[in-house]
Amino acid sequence: MPKLLFAASDLHLELPTPGWYPARIHDTRWRRSPSGNRMLQVVYAVAEVQAPQRRLAEYFVLEGTTAFGLNRTRRRLADLFRAAGLDPKAGEEISPSKLRGLVLDVELEHETWRGEPRLAVVGHRPHRETQSGLGFPASTAPNGRL
Repeated sequence: MPKLLFAASDLHLELPTPGWYPARIHDTRWRRSPSGNRMLQVVYAVAEVQAPQRRLAEYFVLEGTTAFGLNRTRRRLADLFRAAGLDPKAGEEISPSKLRGLVLDVELEHETWRGEPRLAVVGHRPHRETQSGLGFPASTAPNGRL
């Protein structure tokens, strides 16, 4: 039986450069925060990023926090809807299923969580075609589905 050896990639997590990357919204679902509050989980499939960072989750806690925190989170969620090509209206129900499959660009930054480096989604904008050809085609943006 051959020996199992550690690979260099097992010992050091190589994060992509912070910046803007094309992404498709892979999944959305309602969840509960550790405090029991309703939150929306959005999972992105990020192009031009190697596994294991290709799938990233972003969370929007929509109840049970401070008024300032709720206002900020709801504005970020509205920005996400607009970046994905949707036009949310006052009084309209937040319907995460409308986001599934839509393409946008996400801004990624490095952060530390539990002592380990990881990627975080910190911004959203309508998709722009990349020069490398590795991103999603421009014909899917801003309101197209893959």
